[in-house]
Amino acid sequence: MILKRIFDLFFALAGTIFLLPVFASITIWIKLDSSGPVFFRQERVGRCGKSFRIFKFRTMCCDAEAKGRQITVGEDPRITRSGRFLRRYKLDELPQLLNVVLGEMSLVGPRPEVPRYVSLYPDDVRDQVLSVPPGITDYASIEYKDENAILGRAPDPDRAYIEEVMPVKLKYYLRYVAERSLWLDFILIIRTVKAIMK
Repeated sequence: MILKRIFDLFFALAGTIFLLPVFASITIWIKLDSSGPVFFRQERVGRCGKSFRIFKFRTMCCDAEAKGRQITVGEDPRITRSGRFLRRYKLDELPQLLNVVLGEMSLVGPRPEVPRYVSLYPDDVRDQVLSVPPGITDYASIEYKDENAILGRAPDPDRAYIEEVMPVKLKYYLRYVAERSLWLDFILIIRTVKAIMK
């Protein structure tokens, strides 16, 4: 765990410094595109069930959660013009490097969920998934690409997420917990970069 923390901290700090020009450009774009804060902060559940507030670049209009569901479906009208681009290339996730530096997240690990969905995890699965720090990327982020399509065509997207999407994600999360290692983290980071580039 100490080696993983050193690994995370080194690459998160290096990545943040290297990406400062990108952060600045995105910040200006968001401010010019729509009114509101640059960052979107939302409560997520971390290791051992401890809550934290995740950092993301804001990709929706202000008070988006008050205007709709917690999940994003298809051509969601709440998404801003800049937000569509940021989401497509996963650039909205970059500020989570700050969560990694703060020790709330890891570079690689099960994606952190909102409390409502974590409460629906089976007890034994929840204990395993929350036994490791949540991550910016993982197996599910790379290999499970049909989520938006499934939710977009579902008459009840929230139910579809709970009954169809979440069980698949949990299988990927459990796979990571069982196989985790620094080498696997490095491989998944490389695969994530390749997937985004494609």
